[in-house]
Amino acid sequence: MKSHRNLISDSALVQETFDLLSKNGGRAAFTEVVDVVFRLAHADKELAASLVGDLVRDDPRFSIEATHLIILDDPIERRRLSEIDFVVLDVEAIGARGVPARIIELGAYHVRSGKIVDEFQTLIDPGVRLPRFIATLTGISDQMLRGAPKFAEIVDAWLDFAGDAVLVAHNSTFDLALLNQEIARVFPGCRMRNAELCTVKLARRLMGALDSHNLDALAEHFGFEIAQRHRAAGDAHATAQLLLRLLDQLDSQGVHTLIEARSFRANSETFGGELGLQLALDL
Repeated sequence: MKSHRNLISDSALVQETFDLLSKNGGRAAFTEVVDVVFRLAHADKELAASLVGDLVRDDPRFSIEATHLIILDDPIERRRLSEIDFVVLDVEAIGARGVPARIIELGAYHVRSGKIVDEFQTLIDPGVRLPRFIATLTGISDQMLRGAPKFAEIVDAWLDFAGDAVLVAHNSTFDLALLNQEIARVFPGCRMRNAELCTVKLARRLMGALDSHNLDALAEHFGFEIAQRHRAAGDAHATAQLLLRLLDQLDSQGVHTLIEARSFRANSETFGGELGLQLALDL
């Protein structure tokens, strides 16, 4: 099975370790990690080092020193937005009460230096029949999916396409959760490690005065159409167009890095002045 550098362990213990170090300024002694995460008080240093080493092996977010575990700073967070590669994605999925959702279509666009430079799109056979509502909403039929690949057949190509890019989606929590759920079926215990950016959250921070921040409302606001709404490629392409406009807005406000973009929020005075003027020009 092919290995991918953008996959990491989805272990709750690893996440707890990451959270512990984050609260401790990015580092903690092996003995402290073992005490807090493994609930092993008074473990000797040799045992603690062995347990921690096994826990974070092959996870590029961590570095091991003589007696301490350290979180490595992710350089992409402080890189200029204009220099970052983004992969803007959308998934269409089916689900039923008590049954895990399955992806039926994945579409994505690679954005670099303000331009779309590549694309990825595929139908995916979920192995179950489509609910009538989903078929009506998307226009995807069981017949269309019958000859489509299983997720396991496209996962390597998807992970290669995503690479180290920042993953962007309109409500990224939903799309990335579904993606990681499918990935875990192929690579048990793993998830994608890519940084992410949500255009819903970003639009709310930049344009809090708008009545709605759904994709249709934002497309209307910025004056572009969504081709094939509720199809993965169409929605992903619209989200990519939205991202480019939001990046322009951030640049106009002096926001130039990913970490700044996550925390930026236009105040009402700014929105009513320069930012409001810029938004009017974008209509």
